[in-house]
Amino acid sequence: MLTASSTSNMVLTSANQSNTAITFSWTNPDYRFTTGISSQDVTYILQVDTAGANFTNPNIQEVAIARELSVTFTVKELNAILTKLELLENIPHDVEFRIKSVLVNNSVPLFSNVIKIRITPYLDVAVPVPPTGELYITGSAVASDWTNNPPASQKCVKVSNTEYYITKDFVPGRLYKFLSTLGQWQPQYGGSSATGGDLGFNMGGGSDPDAIPTPSVAGTYKVTLNFKTGKYTVVKQ
Repeated sequence: MLTASSTSNMVLTSANQSNTAITFSWTNPDYRFTTGISSQDVTYILQVDTAGANFTNPNIQEVAIARELSVTFTVKELNAILTKLELLENIPHDVEFRIKSVLVNNSVPLFSNVIKIRITPYLDVAVPVPPTGELYITGSAVASDWTNNPPASQKCVKVSNTEYYITKDFVPGRLYKFLSTLGQWQPQYGGSSATGGDLGFNMGGGSDPDAIPTPSVAGTYKVTLNFKTGKYTVVKQ
């Protein structure tokens, strides 16, 4: 049984990002076998989805909470979950929450009741945006090879402050990254999957992200970077 500290309408703001937004609590499912109550560890997963999607949304968010029977989110943490769910900011959304419990190897899943709350998120980003407002592709996958001063032909199209894309011809076995400031290696953005995934970054002073491998099939591809969600996609054209 899942409960929430509040189910009232919520308006999240960046000014209150450090404040506690909500606490979820749930009861132990008491897994039982013929020998009695299980002594195995239970892993809990908070699932977050838009109302009506029945937790089948491809952008569904899952937060693993091993062994605990409650979890508390700050305003910023809750807003980050909704951002990754790709909900538009400054608009109220009906959001549903439930707990999934599993035993070892994700076996014997059980699900709690569903709690629905209307929440208005604010604009935030999962990955820092390019500070120059520009983004360039570089690497062995493109004509310039590895350079921190790529030509204008390797400049990405800016859709918004949080989204950029570029279309390039790729052959297998090459690598690439993205740079924001000409003549500098940071800020630098990358990833580990040829088909898209989490966007890695180094804004300076940290470890550089992995270089993105080109797809296994040669062709023209559109690479889109979404700093709001912290994801990138690679789609064959």
